[in-house]
Amino acid sequence: MSSEPVVSPLRDEFKKALVESAKARDQVRLDTIRAVQSAVRYKEIEKKGTLTDPEILSVINTLCKQRRESIEQFKNGGRTELAEKEARELSILEKFLPAQLSKEDVEKAVAQVIKDLGASGASAMGNVMKETMKRLAGQADGKLVNEIVRSQLK
Repeated sequence: MSSEPVVSPLRDEFKKALVESAKARDQVRLDTIRAVQSAVRYKEIEKKGTLTDPEILSVINTLCKQRRESIEQFKNGGRTELAEKEARELSILEKFLPAQLSKEDVEKAVAQVIKDLGASGASAMGNVMKETMKRLAGQADGKLVNEIVRSQLK
């Protein structure tokens, strides 16, 4: 049994993007990719194991969510230059995520999960959210999924 590292297309993509950013002297992109790698390493230490690509996507989604919240706070605080920097980082992060599903596709996925779980009422929301987010892994924003689950479980 060999102890070779797990081959991960996402990790290869990060390495390639890091080199390209360094060559292009794109400091914001370089810093953003390094932040992703750091967050992934942190999660791996926490998990005491190597992350799979879906787990890495989950880390990237968390970083995207943080950027969205920061953008909103900076705009509310009148700090447009910081909001623009966060927006640039967000666009870089989103390039590593799979294409986002349309609202209609998310609605169909939520309806399917509700049907599969036989869920009804607000008490089933947690289970439906968990299963939907697992199935959509990085393809939809959690806030959108939450809104749709709430509307369909009334």
